[in-house]
Amino acid sequence: MSKEHCSAISRQKFNPKNYNLLIIEDSKSFNKILTAEFTKDGFNCFSVTTLKDAYETIQNNKIHYLLLDINLPDGNGYELIKKLENTPEKIFVLTSENDKQFQEVSYQRGVIDYIVKDKSFFHKIHQITKTIEQLEKNKTKTILVVDDSFVIQEQLKEILSNRYYHVEIASNEIIALEMIKNKKIDMMFLDVQLGKANGIRFLEKNHQLIVDIQKIATIIISGNVDVSVVRDGLKAGAVDIIRKPYVIEEIVLKADLWIDYKRREEEILCSSKILEEYKDAVDESSIVSKATPAGIITYVNKKFCELSGYKEEELLGKNHNIVRHPDMGKGLYANMWYTIKELKQTWKGKVKNRKKDGSYYWVDAIIKPIINANGEIEEFIGLRNDITQEKEIEEYFHSKFEGTKAELSVAMKTAQEYENAINESNILSRSNLKGKITYVNDKFVEITGYSKEEIIGKNHSILKHPDTPKEIIKNLWDTIKAGNIFQTILKNKTKAGDTYWVNSTIVPIRNEADEIVEYMAIRHDLTELFELHEEIENTQKDVIYKMGEIGETRSKETGNHVKRVAEYSKLLALSYGLCEHEANILFTASPMHDIGKVGIPDSILKKPAKLTYEEFEVMKSHTDIGYNVLKGSNREVLNAASIVSHEHHEKWDGTGYPRGLKGEEIHIYGRITAIADVFDALGSQRCYKEAWDDKRIFALFKEERGKQFDPKLVDLFFAHKDNFLQIRNTYKD
Repeated sequence: MSKEHCSAISRQKFNPKNYNLLIIEDSKSFNKILTAEFTKDGFNCFSVTTLKDAYETIQNNKIHYLLLDINLPDGNGYELIKKLENTPEKIFVLTSENDKQFQEVSYQRGVIDYIVKDKSFFHKIHQITKTIEQLEKNKTKTILVVDDSFVIQEQLKEILSNRYYHVEIASNEIIALEMIKNKKIDMMFLDVQLGKANGIRFLEKNHQLIVDIQKIATIIISGNVDVSVVRDGLKAGAVDIIRKPYVIEEIVLKADLWIDYKRREEEILCSSKILEEYKDAVDESSIVSKATPAGIITYVNKKFCELSGYKEEELLGKNHNIVRHPDMGKGLYANMWYTIKELKQTWKGKVKNRKKDGSYYWVDAIIKPIINANGEIEEFIGLRNDITQEKEIEEYFHSKFEGTKAELSVAMKTAQEYENAINESNILSRSNLKGKITYVNDKFVEITGYSKEEIIGKNHSILKHPDTPKEIIKNLWDTIKAGNIFQTILKNKTKAGDTYWVNSTIVPIRNEADEIVEYMAIRHDLTELFELHEEIENTQKDVIYKMGEIGETRSKETGNHVKRVAEYSKLLALSYGLCEHEANILFTASPMHDIGKVGIPDSILKKPAKLTYEEFEVMKSHTDIGYNVLKGSNREVLNAASIVSHEHHEKWDGTGYPRGLKGEEIHIYGRITAIADVFDALGSQRCYKEAWDDKRIFALFKEERGKQFDPKLVDLFFAHKDNFLQIRNTYKD
């Protein structure tokens, strides 16, 4: 996907303030509530109670959308529908009558939606805002209708154009193919009978262009929908089959569903593109390398090559020893490898390296092990900053102070010049033996927000961020009081309460008697690097969460289903004894448990009746589809998501699918997500069942303990039952 297309998607923001909404409702209480709700959503609202006032408001104002009650004191709302049939205003019908025939007529007249005022009415009104947003975004989408019937062409064009889609018409496969090649088509309604041609054969023949390259969601329309039509149509690449004569509402809903699915897919691709841009930004600003768990270099960026003097091909496949300088003792590297390989923690330090030509350079390095879902090291990533000039200044400064007394005045002058240089390039402070600040430079004032008058005499604890562990501060004082240099990365807060990160080196300063007389702190601002890292992680999570929502959208689940499953999974993971990191990984990955459902046909996924054996076999394949999509990633969360997708239908007694795993052969992520998913699914209404009450749900869990579910997890579920119910209430649909 091009940068231009991603930019267009990001610019396609929906702002309710740009739209005028007219509410026509004779019930003053209903009218007042509706006006308040849509005003809160940001719309410019007009409200009337009669047809007469409605006509006057429309005449004097530019109205974009109407909420129209059918039964009004001075007439029937249907009169207004007929009058506005060929005008740009869009209508949402509000009525207390669930009349299917009237609903069909309303759609034919150009009505957007038909909303019954029943007990769940006020839950439905929030969907109107989402529908309006989708309608406005439809203006950039094109649907191709391929049918040799002029009547059907015009009918579908009228229905879809009413929802702001741009509609192209093709009466035969030749015209259709030409349009597909030369226009950006987002979706296609394709009739099976095209004169002497066959729509399914046309789709099958041009599968690569239509499905793989252009990614056009195709819905087959046929007067004869038997097993062969369904099988051949889906094999050819169709996403759904609709029987003639079709229901207009079905056409509208499925068009909206697949266009919205494609829109979400494009947003995910754009998010991935942004992630690549972030990676490029890191590549451009740091010296970057990657290595296998054995230390073999697999990637170096341009800055690494420029600094070391080696070409990329000279470094790949080699060990980092190729740039090791003999001045660096073995102890430093032993500590580094112990930290990153045994402790699996990030190592930070300053390293002197050797260039290809034998000269040296210094880097301030951060080396981080990348851990997969199984706790194994996938690779090491090193980020470095060139500090050669800084180290040369330090060495020169030191050499000058080693001069004779005769050179003292020269040394003092030189020292002052280099002190000024360090002062200009570092954040500096000094403190007495009790930790009271005695000096700060301008850069210290700039980053903290405190004036020198406000900070002198205070303790450094004034800058301590609440997230900083007490152990770090204790270790700091133990180290410097013992006369040793302390170095770490600290998270601090400014006077305004904002967060900033610094690489801190605290040096004990001694007098001629070798007594510590004060402490000097030298810091480098790392805030931008940490903010970039956090932004990359948040973007990855957002992409993953949106992928989970796509899977649920296919089966008409709400976004709150994946939120609840994520919360239940984290609760069970922590109760089971998993660490906070693993619990958070599962929290992020579990929403993708049903991502494989994007590959299941609507005719099966949304079937309100019991599935046949063949249909259920197709349904079961969603676990393999999700696993195949996600497996093999270098990302910890995506690996966890592949496990969840593959194993959340396995059962403790071995009767589950897709592999019939048994007991602890099933990954703990799969066992936890199975309980979270089933608990939420049983308590939710689906197209094929009503919601169960809690008594019935709890009875099933007790019965399936040790059969379908891990017995220990079932016990933990009941031990934390109140927390599960609280989560369900917090994220109601």
